[in-house]
Amino acid sequence: MASRSIIYIQIVLFGYICRVNTVKRSSDNQKPRKRTVAVPPELAPLETKTPKVKSAPKPRAKSTTTTKRKPAKKKNQHNPFSLWLKVAGVFLLLILLSPLYYQYISRGFSNAWRWLTESGDNKYSRKYHSFDIRIPNGFKIHGIDVSYAQGKIDWQQVSAMEEDSVRVRFAFIKATEGESHLDPFFTRNWREAPKAGIICGAYHYFRANKSGLWQALFYLNKVQPERGDLPPVVDIEELSGATPTQMRHELQRFLERVKKDTHTQPIIYSSLNFYQTYLAGHFDNYPLWLAHYYTDRLGAAATTNWHFWQHSDEAHIKGIRHRVDFNVFKGDSLSFEKLRIP
Repeated sequence: MASRSIIYIQIVLFGYICRVNTVKRSSDNQKPRKRTVAVPPELAPLETKTPKVKSAPKPRAKSTTTTKRKPAKKKNQHNPFSLWLKVAGVFLLLILLSPLYYQYISRGFSNAWRWLTESGDNKYSRKYHSFDIRIPNGFKIHGIDVSYAQGKIDWQQVSAMEEDSVRVRFAFIKATEGESHLDPFFTRNWREAPKAGIICGAYHYFRANKSGLWQALFYLNKVQPERGDLPPVVDIEELSGATPTQMRHELQRFLERVKKDTHTQPIIYSSLNFYQTYLAGHFDNYPLWLAHYYTDRLGAAATTNWHFWQHSDEAHIKGIRHRVDFNVFKGDSLSFEKLRIP
């Protein structure tokens, strides 16, 4: 829906600029026509009948009129330049509003802003150079979440990386999506990460336009949580064409079935905006994992009963070739242990 509205705005802006330019060009072309047609044809024989018209003032008068035309010619000379400026402005605006480039442009501005503001530490966060991100202060337990996008991971290097007591303690690994898609790296990640001493949990990417029950059954068929694992996670980020009511209904079916089979309360993952818009007040009994980037604090979201906070999507981790999401756990070590499957 957002991309359609942006494209509509682009078409309207481009059409308006073209209309203004064509009107100006047509009006400029009509000005010299009015001046040339100002002499009626009846005056031609009158001028021939009076041979006395040798007076110099008349051609001088014409020369004065020609001098008056010079500004008009200058305006015409400036028109192509101003037209190109307008075309360039429209072209730049179309790029800025394009859904294909908006995410890269917005990320570029946000990265530039963070670069300007990362001159030093503050009371809310500090820069960890080995991870290449700022990490909020006051949290003791840190972790990552991965999928096929990170490729083949060396989990031993991930576990060994540390800076000032900050290291990867847990990892949420993508397992399934929808009713039939299995992440191609799930089996390997699910096997190798615990060998490196990392506590793991498996998450399912939820499709709101699909059956919540069938998605739960597919997830449970591919993931068998064990004692000591983190609870199952459902990742809900979009409506996928469903209405908010339909989305909440199918999500409830998913949560109830997973809870019934695992005897564990599943965790809900969502962006801060999506949660506040569609989920707040409907699933408050479930542990919450919020995604909210490029800020030192969650602000108003701090009043919600959240457990995990995904505060960055650009962490550098040894053993992983691509950038990674970085998370913190809200509580202490004791509350973290209580959250794990008994």
